[in-house]
Amino acid sequence: MAISLDQTIEQKQRSWFAGILSGQTFWVLIAVILACIFLSMATDSFATAKNIYNITRNVTFVAIIALGMTLVIITGGIDLSVGSVLCLCSMVLAVVMNAGYSIEIGIAASIGTALLVGAFNGTLIAYLGFPPFVVTLGMLSVARSLAMVASNNTVVFQFGPDHDKLLALGGGAWFFGIANPVLYMVVLALLTGFVLRWTKFGRYVFAIGGNEHAATLTGVPVARIKVIVYMISALSAGVAGIIQTGWLGAVTTNIGAGMELQVIAAAVIGGANLAGGVGTAFGALIGAALIEIIRNSLGLLGINAFWQGSFIGGAIVLAVLFDRIRNLRHGE
Repeated sequence: MAISLDQTIEQKQRSWFAGILSGQTFWVLIAVILACIFLSMATDSFATAKNIYNITRNVTFVAIIALGMTLVIITGGIDLSVGSVLCLCSMVLAVVMNAGYSIEIGIAASIGTALLVGAFNGTLIAYLGFPPFVVTLGMLSVARSLAMVASNNTVVFQFGPDHDKLLALGGGAWFFGIANPVLYMVVLALLTGFVLRWTKFGRYVFAIGGNEHAATLTGVPVARIKVIVYMISALSAGVAGIIQTGWLGAVTTNIGAGMELQVIAAAVIGGANLAGGVGTAFGALIGAALIEIIRNSLGLLGINAFWQGSFIGGAIVLAVLFDRIRNLRHGE
């Protein structure tokens, strides 16, 4: 029996809609919207311009790193070093600029450091077969130690002749009053989404996470792609470090401590599967948004801030449970 064009279009629209409804990112987005509506009615301060500005700006640092982390998780890996890499890159930027060099040289040194760390992690994992957990856990300690050595474990708050440029870069609002970090986040998310959806590299990343052995047999340069993915993860941490340095106006060796857990949580809550093969840039942003709204709402509702970890941990468990139930329904 022939199927008409209208029926074909209707079936595609139905399957597309069903795919959205079954996706974890969609339901997390609904949770974010409902939380915003509830908090707007339950408190007088949530929906104020100042609080919305703070939420959107605060969410960017976790979200930017979560974009890189999502690529790593899609390949079936993990990067526990991102918080310490952020610290190291921030400190390299601060120390170089404090020594009198320009902001361009400081940023170049910071980005170069991130790429070097990512290449080191990726090489050990992809070419020498080290477990990602072990390699990045080691780098978590090494990178923060190097930051302490670089600064002699002191606070750096003077950034040389380009001090004001750096503060404007991270703390300014150049377009329509939108905080600069938010603009950077949106641009990077669009770029990441495009790479994952429309490029050969993106297809390779998903292929490795879906079935690494099959990807190897079909000619995917698995080792090289893995190295690049870990370099992107470290680069995202370095970029977030540069922006956060400009926003805070000072760098300590405690910056980024524990951030890797929030980043992984954002990626997983946003739909990335720790087993590999699944993840989106949009999901990383939504996951980061939910975490920041949870953090922000605790104070507004008068709940002890010590509960933050419990709420975020619970959200991770629910996200994994949702994914597990979905897989069981599809007979996987």
